[in-house]
Formats: sequence, structure tokens, C-alpha cells
Amino acid sequence: MARTKEFDPDAALQSALELFWQRGYEATSMADLVAHLGIGKASLYATFGSKHELYLRALDRYEQSGLAPIVHELSQPGPALPAVRSLVRRYAREATDEQSRLQGCMITNTAAELAPHDPAAARRVERNWDHLETLLHSALVRARGQGELPPGRDPLALARTLLVLLQGLRVVGKASADPSRIRDAAEQALTLLD
Repeated sequence: MARTKEFDPDAALQSALELFWQRGYEATSMADLVAHLGIGKASLYATFGSKHELYLRALDRYEQSGLAPIVHELSQPGPALPAVRSLVRRYAREATDEQSRLQGCMITNTAAELAPHDPAAARRVERNWDHLETLLHSALVRARGQGELPPGRDPLALARTLLVLLQGLRVVGKASADPSRIRDAAEQALTLLD
């Protein structure tokens, strides 16, 4: 008779996500995961496979939960540019918030730590950035169609500019305690939408 799992895999995955997000991939050992999750090593391997597989599943979960509010924010009916501006300002606030800035964004952290040498992690980072770029592009196309954006503006180029800015805000936020640098950059970038 097969034994039943003595833990909730969904809760364990969430707990692993939090630990990886806090420490990063390399700084989190299997012993750390076993201790943090309160699960035996054999059970952890049987359920999630390797540490790398667990990390990728945690990253997938992070992406799904992080994109949902952005989809909601950018797809509301009515004027689109206020939602885009609000998103940029939210990223700037998060990048300067003392508690969240040091933890950063798990996607951005993965881009810096793993993507240069880990193809599976790089694919997930690219996928996330593609989704975010598509959401921004769609909102900016809508804004141009509604007369909010001058006709000569390229929504795709603007979406890519904002994507790079948003990721940059998160990187600079982790390393800099000067919130004015981030706020000024965000506000200057928003002038591209005028």
C-alpha cells in the first residue's frame, strides 16, 4: 500500500519560493530547504526532484502570481495611460521600500544570478519579460487608439523601454539606498508617454 504524503506539496512549494526569493538559488542548500520546509530530504526529492527543479517550479509560481495583478491593472476599460503610469510608479515605490527593495524581484534576481549560465532559468526570465512587454504593448496600442498617445509614437518600442526601465529600477533598488535616483528615473521615463 502506498504511503500518503505527510505534507502539503502546495504549501511546501510556497515555502520554498519564499526561501529562494530571500536567499537566492546558490545560497540556498538542500539542508536549508529541508529545515525550512520541515520535510525529509527523500520526500523533497520524491515530490519535487532536484533543488534545481524545485527552484524552477517556485519561479513559475512567482511569475504566475506576479503577472496576475499587472494583467488586471493594464486591462481595465477606459484610459490606458494612467494604468501604465501607475504601474511604473508602483515599481518605483517597491524599489525604494526599505523592506521589499533588498529582497527584490525573483525574476530579476534570477536574471542576474542564473540566466547567464542556466538555459531553463533564462527561458523563464525571457517568458516573463515577454508577457510583461506584451501587456505594456497592448495597453500602449489601446492608448494610441484612444488618442492618449501621439500617433507617431511606437507602442512596441515604448513597451520595451518601459520593460527595461522596470527591471532596472529593481536592480538599482537592491543596491542603492537613494530613493531619489529611482523616483527621478521613473518620472523621466514617464515623460516619454506625453
